[in-house]
Amino acid sequence: MGEMLTLNPVEVRVLGALIEKGITTPEYYPLSLNALVNACNQRSNREPVMELAEADVRTALFDLEQMGLVRVLAEGRVSKFEHLVYGRLSLGRPEIAVLGLLLLRGPQTAAELRARAERMYAFDETAAVSAVLERMAARRGAEDAPAPLVVQMARQPGARESRWMHLLGGEVASTPGSAAAVSEARSDGGDRMAALEAAVRSLEERVRALEEAGR
Repeated sequence: MGEMLTLNPVEVRVLGALIEKGITTPEYYPLSLNALVNACNQRSNREPVMELAEADVRTALFDLEQMGLVRVLAEGRVSKFEHLVYGRLSLGRPEIAVLGLLLLRGPQTAAELRARAERMYAFDETAAVSAVLERMAARRGAEDAPAPLVVQMARQPGARESRWMHLLGGEVASTPGSAAAVSEARSDGGDRMAALEAAVRSLEERVRALEEAGR
């Protein structure tokens, strides 16, 4: 399996901002450091909203460059930055759009991704988004295959759809498998409690029977 990248929250935000701006505002891309800081701290289409300093973004860019995810371009006196996700992670435009949204806004359903991806990629239907997510989640097999990039999370109580989350920030705890394990653990705990309550009732009945026999 290919290498699993693990980014910290600042690196996740920086990479997501570069992906978004590279598609939605190509006339201003690659981004200067100042423009990138503003994109990272943008209050719309961000979850959570962050207040990153220039030094935070600069450090993240250095680390992302070492991972092969970002390239620095010297244009005159101002350095500019662009992401290299297309080649580094072997992704096409639909996958890039979905990944960018997940990096910027966290867990989302396929329907939410379709609605929010319009400026980055126009999906004809939600099923097309689901297909992209499933491909990104199934990236495994051969030794040189890229690692999975997304995972389907456990459906929240009352929700109609499960949400998906990227894996570039590390493993995600709330997956269907983990939810099943929690459910099973709760079930086992409930069974043990019921057995204990039954045993207590049995002892109480025996005590009462002994008391009545002694009268």
